[in-house]
Amino acid sequence: MDPIIIARLQFASTTIFHYFFVPVSIGMAFTIAIMQTLYVIKGNKIYKKMTKFFAVLFLINFAVGVVTGIFQEFQFGMNWSTYSRFVGDVFGPSLAIEGLLAFFLESTFIGIWVFGWNRLGKKLHLMSVWLVAFGTLLSAFWILSANSFMQNPVGYEFVDGRAQMNDFLAILTNPHLWAQFPHVLFTSLATGSFVIAGISAWKIARKHDLDLFKRSFRISIIIGLASSLIIMFTGHWQAQYLVNAQPMKMAAAEALWEDSDDPAPFTVVAAIDEAAKENTFEVQIPLLLSFLSFNQFEGSLEGINGLQEMYEDKYGPGNYIPNVTLLFWVFRVMTGIGGVMALLGLYGWYMSRKDGLENKKWYLKLMTFGIVLPFIANTAGWILTEMGRQPWAVFGLLKTSDAISPSVTPNEMLFSLIAFNSIYAILGGITIYLFVKHIRKENHDDLVPEIAQDPFDEERGDEVVS
Repeated sequence: MDPIIIARLQFASTTIFHYFFVPVSIGMAFTIAIMQTLYVIKGNKIYKKMTKFFAVLFLINFAVGVVTGIFQEFQFGMNWSTYSRFVGDVFGPSLAIEGLLAFFLESTFIGIWVFGWNRLGKKLHLMSVWLVAFGTLLSAFWILSANSFMQNPVGYEFVDGRAQMNDFLAILTNPHLWAQFPHVLFTSLATGSFVIAGISAWKIARKHDLDLFKRSFRISIIIGLASSLIIMFTGHWQAQYLVNAQPMKMAAAEALWEDSDDPAPFTVVAAIDEAAKENTFEVQIPLLLSFLSFNQFEGSLEGINGLQEMYEDKYGPGNYIPNVTLLFWVFRVMTGIGGVMALLGLYGWYMSRKDGLENKKWYLKLMTFGIVLPFIANTAGWILTEMGRQPWAVFGLLKTSDAISPSVTPNEMLFSLIAFNSIYAILGGITIYLFVKHIRKENHDDLVPEIAQDPFDEERGDEVVS
C-alpha cells in the first residue's frame, strides 16, 4: 500500500465529491435570483412559487456542500501536512477572506432570504438573494486564487524552506486565476441551470403544474445555452494560456509525443502506447490544433519527450510525464459533453418558444438524463487540471511525493479513505432522497398558500412592512 497513492485517492474522492455541490450552488443561486427578480418586476406569483420550489433544492445542496467542504479541509492536516506547511503562509489570506467574507456573506443572507418572505419588502428581500449569489461567486474566486498558486506560483519568497507571500496583488492578478475563473464561473452557471432545466423537463413530461415548469424550463435553458456557448470561448482561452504556461499538460492532453508539424493537426482519437511513448493509431483533423492554440493555421507545439528532457535539465532527474492516456480522454469527454449541452440547450430554447414542449417526450427524457452531463464534464475538467500538473503539488516548487504527511501510516490513510467515502455515500444517498422526495410531489401550493387563498395577503404585508 503506497501512502502516496492512498493520499492522492483520498484527495481525488473528497475533491470530486465536494465539487458535485459547488457549481450547483453557484448556478442555482443565480438562476433562482433571476426567477425572484421576475416575480418582483412582473408581480406574477407563479414566479414566487417557482423560486420557493427550487429554493428548497438549493438549500439542501448548499447544506451538504458545506459539510463536504469541511471534510476536504480535514484531509490537508491528516495526509498533506508537509504541503500545508509549505503553502500555508500563501494560502492563509485567501482562505481567511473566503471564510470570513464570502462564506459568512452567503450564510447570513441565506438566513435573511429564507426567513424574510412576507417580512421584508420585495426589493429588500430580492437584494438578499442576489447577495447570496454574489457570495457564492466570491467563494469560488478566493478558492481559485489558492488553486492557481499551485498551478502557477507567484507573489512568494522562500523563508526557511517554505513559500511565504510577499505580494498579495500578484496572487490576485495571477494569469492562471484569470484564465481559470471565468471558465469555472460559466461551467457553474451551466451546471445549476441544467439541473433546473432537467427537473423542469421531468415535471413537464408528467404534466405537473405545466405553466410553472414550462416557465422555469425556459429561464434555465436560456441560461444553460448562453453558458454552454460562453464555456467554449473561456475554455479555448484557458487552453491557449496553458500551451505556454504548462506545455506538458497540453501536450499530454493531445498525446503529442514529439514536436508537432507546422501547422499541427488535432487528434480526435488515438491508441496510446505510454510504454513505447508513441501512438499506434490516430484519427486527425489537419490544421485544427494550430488554430486552437494560436488562432491561426500555423505554429507547432512542443512534444512530451522534448519537454521531459527540458524539465530534467531544469528540475533534475525524474519522470515529469503525467498519465497521458487519462488526460487525453478526459479532455475529449469534457469538450464533447460541452458540445452536447450546447445542442440540447439550443433545441430546448427553440422549443420553449413554441407550444407543445410537453409532447416532445424524447427530448424531455434526454434533458432529464442530461442533468448528469455537467457533473461528468466538471469532473473531467478537474482531473485534467490536477492530474496534468503531476508530479507537482505546487508546480516547479514541491513534488507530490514530498507533500504527504511523513508520520501517517498507510493503514491510517486507508482507514480515513474508507471512512470518508462511507460518509460521502451516506450524504449522497440522503441528498438524492431529499431531492427526489421534493421533486416527485405533484402539488406545491403549500409553498405559496396565498395563491390558493387570499391573493392580496402578501401585498398588504409588503405595504405594512414598507
